[in-house]
Amino acid sequence: MGNTDKFEMIANSYDTSERIHIAKVSSEAIREYLVDAKSKSAIDFGCGTGLVGMDLLSEFNSMLFLDTSPNMISQIQQKISDLHIQNVETLCFDFEQERQLDIHADYIFMAQVLLHIDDVEVLLARLYDVLNEGGHLLIVDFDKNEKIVSDMVHNGFDQKKLADMMMEIGYADIQSKTIYSGSKIFMGQDASMFILDAQK
Repeated sequence: MGNTDKFEMIANSYDTSERIHIAKVSSEAIREYLVDAKSKSAIDFGCGTGLVGMDLLSEFNSMLFLDTSPNMISQIQQKISDLHIQNVETLCFDFEQERQLDIHADYIFMAQVLLHIDDVEVLLARLYDVLNEGGHLLIVDFDKNEKIVSDMVHNGFDQKKLADMMMEIGYADIQSKTIYSGSKIFMGQDASMFILDAQK
């Protein structure tokens, strides 16, 4: 996944108050879209140190924390161990580089992950295959922001264009809305965040 090297370096100091706040905004937005999830499985895709997934653990029957950075996975493993959590697993895997694993879930959520993905369409198609029939993909990310110019990340996403691309892949019942605006939250720029829910 994009920028793994960068995340390897900042894993130990990743949980800043700002990131914890944005993660809380993300997890609360995701929670609103969950339906009968207590018996369902989830994947926290691009989980980082697990800030979003840890906040949603009680909503699901089981959760897989998945990231490309071994250091990030080691941070989440430490949290799991410290809190004696039973219904979770971790996996270090790169969906952009490697052939798909035989894993499936009812819910996949990704918060501020898509902007780091080189080929968004390919990744979303692979995640479609991972979803169980009737499963949901929930994306929390930044709205398109023309002030941001970077060769490291996408400068956010146009919600309609993203939804159109996902419909082409096969996703259905797509809905999205802007959920948060903040000062200097995206590459030093004021920005807004959206949530998108899509079903297989």
